[in-house]
Amino acid sequence: MKAVTRVVSRARKKQPSPLSIKLNCDLGEGFGAYKMGCDEEIMPLIDCANVACGYHGGDPRIIRETVKLAKRHKVEIGAHVAYPDLQGFGRRSMNLRGQELIDCIHYQISALDGMARTYGGRVTYVKPHGALYNDMNTSAELERTIMQAVASYYRSLELVMLATPRDKKSVATAFDYGLSLRFEAFADRGYTRAGYLVPRDKPGALLDLEAAIAQAKAIASGTLRSVKGHKLNIVPDTLCVHGDTPAALEMLRAIRTALQTPAG
Repeated sequence: MKAVTRVVSRARKKQPSPLSIKLNCDLGEGFGAYKMGCDEEIMPLIDCANVACGYHGGDPRIIRETVKLAKRHKVEIGAHVAYPDLQGFGRRSMNLRGQELIDCIHYQISALDGMARTYGGRVTYVKPHGALYNDMNTSAELERTIMQAVASYYRSLELVMLATPRDKKSVATAFDYGLSLRFEAFADRGYTRAGYLVPRDKPGALLDLEAAIAQAKAIASGTLRSVKGHKLNIVPDTLCVHGDTPAALEMLRAIRTALQTPAG
């Protein structure tokens, strides 16, 4: 692995203000003639776009269009990397580990990074998608592999990870690679008592419009609770709404307004 000299993960001790939490959304997830979400309407409402790189969604045309759209609205571009699972939309775990997985991650980052540079943009962070994201949260070995992949890419990138009550462990691991992390919370997904996302096939996994707005406010104020009412102490840097969530556009509009409105 190359020598890494950039700033390592920062210590995070207090809840950020609502205005400092960046909104992110998964975009560019269509493929061929199939459209996913409403990227044109969503892009002006967010700060960071997690752009599919071809393994779970996206193709060269869609990547190009999404990059140009992000640049037009001055939205940060991140590589939304996944297992090579186009049929399953990247939501099925695969037995990829070690150098094989690093190669897959570098391949995806490179595709998006090359397109972004062609149109005057740049990739600044990486966010794993679907099963890869969930597997990273429960496997220390996989977490290290993904961190190694991101840190060893030729350009300085940050890695997006789920904010949990045990962030310090991930920060310590990232320190070994000189890697900066962004911790993320979700407005449209239910949480378990341990601070992980409720699996999509379980009750309470997907939140409707009203519940998502309320949860976004709770995250911003440090009062997030699990689906069963347990308080969760997390400190996120960024807040996600999935682009394929029903009513995603309405959620983002309402959440953007709520975060910009002073409490009281």
